[in-house]
Amino acid sequence: MHRLSLSTLYLSGSIAAVAIAATAPVVLAQPSAFIAVDLPAQPLGASIRDLALRSGRTVLVDADLVEGLRAKALRGSFTLEDALDRLLAHSGLTYERVGDSVAIRKMPGAERGSGADAGSGIVVTGSRIRGAPVSSPVLILDNQSIRDSGQADLGDVARSLPQSFGGGQNPGVGFNVPSSTGGNVGGGSTVNLRGLGSDATLTVLNGRRVPYDSARQGVDISAIPLSAVDRIEVVADGASAIYGSDAVGGVVNLILRRDYDGVETRARIGGSPDGGNFQQQYSILAGKRWTGGGGFLTYEYGRNSALWTNQREKFGRIRPNITVLPASRRHAVAGSVHQDLTDTLSVEMDGLYNSRTGTFSYPMSVAANLAVNRITQSYDSYTLALAGAARLSLGPWQLSFTGTFGKGRTYFQGDTFINNAFTSRAWGRYNNQTVTGEIAGDGPLFRLPGGDAKLAIGAGIRANDFEIYRGVGNITNAKPSQDNVYAFGEASFPLIGPAQDIPLIRKLSLSGAVRYERYRDIAEVVTPKFGLIYAPADFVDIKASWGKSFKAPSFIQLYSIEQALLYPVATLGGSGYPAGTTALLVSGGNTGLKPEKARSWSASIALHPPTLPGAMLELSYFHTRYVDRIVNPIPTAGRALSDPMYRNWILYAPTAGQLADAIARSDQFINATSGAYDPAKVAAIVNATNVNAGRQTIQGVDAQASYQSDFGTGKLNVAVNVTYLDSEQQISAASPITQLAGQLFNPPHWRGRGTVSWSDDAFSVAATVSQIGGVDDARTAAVRRIDGTTTVDLSARYKWPDGVGWLSGTQIGLSVQNLLNDLPSVVATSLYAYAPYDSTNYSPVGRFIALEWVKKW
Repeated sequence: MHRLSLSTLYLSGSIAAVAIAATAPVVLAQPSAFIAVDLPAQPLGASIRDLALRSGRTVLVDADLVEGLRAKALRGSFTLEDALDRLLAHSGLTYERVGDSVAIRKMPGAERGSGADAGSGIVVTGSRIRGAPVSSPVLILDNQSIRDSGQADLGDVARSLPQSFGGGQNPGVGFNVPSSTGGNVGGGSTVNLRGLGSDATLTVLNGRRVPYDSARQGVDISAIPLSAVDRIEVVADGASAIYGSDAVGGVVNLILRRDYDGVETRARIGGSPDGGNFQQQYSILAGKRWTGGGGFLTYEYGRNSALWTNQREKFGRIRPNITVLPASRRHAVAGSVHQDLTDTLSVEMDGLYNSRTGTFSYPMSVAANLAVNRITQSYDSYTLALAGAARLSLGPWQLSFTGTFGKGRTYFQGDTFINNAFTSRAWGRYNNQTVTGEIAGDGPLFRLPGGDAKLAIGAGIRANDFEIYRGVGNITNAKPSQDNVYAFGEASFPLIGPAQDIPLIRKLSLSGAVRYERYRDIAEVVTPKFGLIYAPADFVDIKASWGKSFKAPSFIQLYSIEQALLYPVATLGGSGYPAGTTALLVSGGNTGLKPEKARSWSASIALHPPTLPGAMLELSYFHTRYVDRIVNPIPTAGRALSDPMYRNWILYAPTAGQLADAIARSDQFINATSGAYDPAKVAAIVNATNVNAGRQTIQGVDAQASYQSDFGTGKLNVAVNVTYLDSEQQISAASPITQLAGQLFNPPHWRGRGTVSWSDDAFSVAATVSQIGGVDDARTAAVRRIDGTTTVDLSARYKWPDGVGWLSGTQIGLSVQNLLNDLPSVVATSLYAYAPYDSTNYSPVGRFIALEWVKKW
């Protein structure tokens, strides 16, 4: 390997030499804070060399890293760091300071880009300003580290993330899980940061929105082939000021490869020695780089067999023949292409298509004989997403025009068989569509002592369409639409920088963002966010952020049918009434709902000690107060008239006119009594429609640590991610405060994951330990402790060197997940269709072994 060393020696006020050598030369001049830059569009290496000449500082870079890469024109007055931010954007390269010198290196897990500054407008998740520092902690998972851990599906990645809760929309979530906590409709997988709900975590693709999945308004992360993904960036902090609705728990940004050069094929098979969940996955990735552009296209096919409770002895003897993981089959295609049309104008296009089918069954009697009585459910879903952008460079400013179109459909069906004969079918379809358009710009405003003050501004429109369809004339059918317009602004102010040499203030920067959104017929929302980054020395960064976030009401919450159900008064908890007395329960959607709102703040400290190069430790505290949550104010209808905390939602002794209005507003009136409806006998109207009444508080600590170093003939990498979560909920002002974290079907207090890996040119090995804490089962008076799980995963890969015939470019891998076969603890169940464990937190798969073959052509 050869190294290109770029240095400027100022002698007698002029440039004396530019050194290209294997070692770093001595810099004789003091570095300047700002330099005048006027660089043409040219090879990236030439731009870096010219920049080093102008700055008087040493810039070290391996020549192989910049070979074939081009940089756009750069003009203006910048610090060396600001100029490098622009030159290296989307090249797959980054830089770090080594004393007064700068070393350029490859980003962990990143693919080399075909040109700098030509890619997506969002460089860093959590900011709309290219190259701006982010005041919230950012977690990055690159493609290689995911592969090294033995994972091959983004759904598995989401469920393994300590900050994410397995409830929400995920395959395998059982029927005994409360509907507010999780479910499985179309087999998709969603990220659920902090357990606030899949719909309160915003998942974006290259910073752009994709269509919702089924009815819960989460985004199916597993629809994207892993081969298409360069890295995943997670900001587990309120981010509505940057991204808008849904980013209450945070934002997950799936960043696609920039492009790819060549062809890669993969085949992976795996299964559990105890039976079930046999997996097959086959993919091909093809791409090309060319002058000024590049692109890739990947196709992935995957299937798995079902996993049944009777294939796990501890579950099968309690609840046999229940499907705990559905059999599924999927086809997925993803691609991206970009092209520089001129030195200042570039265009790009991303595309995604995913199709998935699945089936699962459960018995209808305690005998658990599927050949006699059963219900078989199936789903058929697809997702299509297209995004395009045009970017115009106006000196140091960039103007972008982006648009997206996304569409998703989930068809579900349940067939009932009695005595092995078909008796009935229930089916339905959820359709989602999203269309967005946006214009935005970002660039420097004016010079500050620490660098350029920068601004990003923009405006856009988003239209969401939704459909529930369950057959011609079905009362639950609905086809609402929702559109919103928005405008945003974000500014970054580097007040103090290293060049000022101020004791105890190596760096100080402030940032602020504000976003305005208007949802037609719902509300207008303004969400601000402020951030601070303070570095008293090179080895420590202190960050703090505060902001507001919101989530617009979902279509299901707004437009579920409203029912008026007439019950005997005792059914709703009434006592002491005359015989024949009734009560009217009104439940369902509410078109008068307003957005849910949250206030979040976080503080973190990051250490990267100079005595231990390659080491980093970051500790963060987070706190979110989530109010106006949309809830059913009377979750237990049988206690409505007996529990005083429900009094605010009950109208006693209603008049005939009030009863008539309640029934008229409802989509359906059902008389569930044995007699005729008589308004004079109705003692109360119980209003259990969705309302903005819930409150939730979450707080906790995240800890991230990493270490990279040469070890023997290869590289050693250590990564640890641990989180502690405390959360509580109050349904309404009159309701008691209940604990969520640490309770059954809710996130545990503790989750952690740590990986140690080593690799050289031929071999790589990795060991991962994941710990999911226990929870309490408080469904009865005697609280029962449910133990957590600790899993150990091992993986190893071998790559044949080039020049060995047909084995050249071939790689084989072996992975064993949950080596010690740690299975979830059993929980009590009341119905035979219920999975006998906490299916939101723990996996029933057990030990899983996979083999993988990779060939690069």
